[in-house]
Amino acid sequence: MGRLDVTPDRSLTAVARVVSIPGMADRDTSTTRTGLVREAAVFQLRAEIVLPAEPSDIYPVISDLARSGEWSPECRGGSWVDGRPSALGAVFRGDNLRGPEVVPWAPVTRGNWSTYAEVVAAEPGRTFRWAMRDSAGARQDSVWGFDIEAAGEHSRLIHHFRMGEPTEGIRRITSGMTEEERRTFFGEWSRKLADDLVFTLGRIRDAIGRF
Repeated sequence: MGRLDVTPDRSLTAVARVVSIPGMADRDTSTTRTGLVREAAVFQLRAEIVLPAEPSDIYPVISDLARSGEWSPECRGGSWVDGRPSALGAVFRGDNLRGPEVVPWAPVTRGNWSTYAEVVAAEPGRTFRWAMRDSAGARQDSVWGFDIEAAGEHSRLIHHFRMGEPTEGIRRITSGMTEEERRTFFGEWSRKLADDLVFTLGRIRDAIGRF
């Protein structure tokens, strides 16, 4: 597992950091007791920031996915399409925008597009997570989330992403690539995701500060 510090916004150097970023190109394998080979996650990233707010004040902000446009570099917001908003099992349609500068050589989705996600953990004041769905509506092993921990008079907000198995989109993107191209892509995409995590935490810090 590699280690990478990413601070695309220099103002966040002291308050946000990416803890670890293993890419698919250097996935580790281990053998279980049954003899089955188990591979490490395709992507597993974690960034954190300390905020001058209580967990009970932070949770309503980070669990309101419709506000994602205020802090996400790609999601412009969206709407809840099934279930009670922010509750376990609720489904959110995200409206996204990606420009041509993002890993420009790779055949990733660009322009405007929508995604669907299902809330898979919702514990007020503690954790909120959502899993991405595929085009058939099935939940994928691709989960974004926030965890909140008390830190003295402040709170530590942890933003994380884990993709255990390649999603429908990742398989499409890499299907025509050579092995070398795949290695390059996963390395660049890992760094893109790391930048996104840090960017998001910085914007949430700003949003919390406006309260």
